Amino acid sequence: MILPPATLAMLGGGQLGRFFVSAAHEMGYAVWVLCPDADSPAGRIADRHLHAAYDDVHALAEIAAHCTAATTEFENVPAATLAYLEEKIPTHPSSNAVGICQDRITEKTFLLENGFPHALFAIVLNETDIESACTDLFPGILKVARFGYDGKGQAVVENREAALAAYRSFRGEPAVLEKRLALDCEVSVVLARDTQGQVQCFLVAENWHTRGILDVSIVPARVTAALADEARGIAGQIAARLGYVGVLAVEFFVSSGRIFVNEMAPRPHNSGHYTLDACTVSQYEQQVRALCGLPLHNPHTHSASTMVNLLGDCWFDAEGKTREPDWNILHVVPNLKLHLYGKLEARSGRKMGHFTVIGDALDNVLNVALTVRRKLGIA
Repeated sequence: MILPPATLAMLGGGQLGRFFVSAAHEMGYAVWVLCPDADSPAGRIADRHLHAAYDDVHALAEIAAHCTAATTEFENVPAATLAYLEEKIPTHPSSNAVGICQDRITEKTFLLENGFPHALFAIVLNETDIESACTDLFPGILKVARFGYDGKGQAVVENREAALAAYRSFRGEPAVLEKRLALDCEVSVVLARDTQGQVQCFLVAENWHTRGILDVSIVPARVTAALADEARGIAGQIAARLGYVGVLAVEFFVSSGRIFVNEMAPRPHNSGHYTLDACTVSQYEQQVRALCGLPLHNPHTHSASTMVNLLGDCWFDAEGKTREPDWNILHVVPNLKLHLYGKLEARSGRKMGHFTVIGDALDNVLNVALTVRRKLGIA
């Protein structure tokens, strides 16, 4: 076990890294953050902020020399960076696991080869791949293989011609053409897995998206117990096949009562923010525990919850001028927990914070959260 006051390294400076730093500090650890953003949310509260690129050899050598273990807050840290560090210090998740999750082609291939349920897809490396694609793939969604998130690098395509046009707009980047499913809902599972292969799952979250960005998460998800159990079981099997250590999120589509794996995130997940306020242990503390070889807690969810993302759009008035949202709308609501990420510049679509409403009755919690959401002017 790695015990306090050891120094841990976090690769990534966003809000997920910030929550990790806070959890680690509360547990007695020091944290260094590597991030190219000079004023990142996580870097601002870290014991040391290495302002450098993720492949900067000097920064990585500093981490290897002074940190006891390393982890990441997002999947786009180069796998080669993790491979370098894991030769020198414990590094979780592994470069292999992150390498699979950070590329949609390798991710979909992994799901196919391991027999996990997924939507029909085709790999697109050139226009010929679209021209010869199975007609059952339409209508579909074309997604770039790398660096697409929050709806970026995706296009709904009704037919082959639209797919070709979208592929050209992506400038020929490798992509995946995926059949578009008629959705009942979308759900996710966040779990932690330790070095001994022990898994602890949080409750399944039901997720609403707007413009491809997570908008609302409802816990527990309003699905059957059998479907929730199946989702948790598949997520655990995926973690085992990956040899995963750390916190992993698996997103699912639910269509005609069946579940299909959408994608994996090798890190804590926005749909797991509720664990900060509604559970006996958060996903971020579990991330620290898995990294340091501490026993994972069995997470107990003591409250129903609804989490609402706060995007930068809330910081603009009807005329497009920047102003601070009226936080009194939130602070007067009982059992509402506000979390702001400390980002200095608000931009449309940028995650600036979230709030979570907790309580005994899910319907009441959801109604309160949506009422507050409307009062903030979220469309």
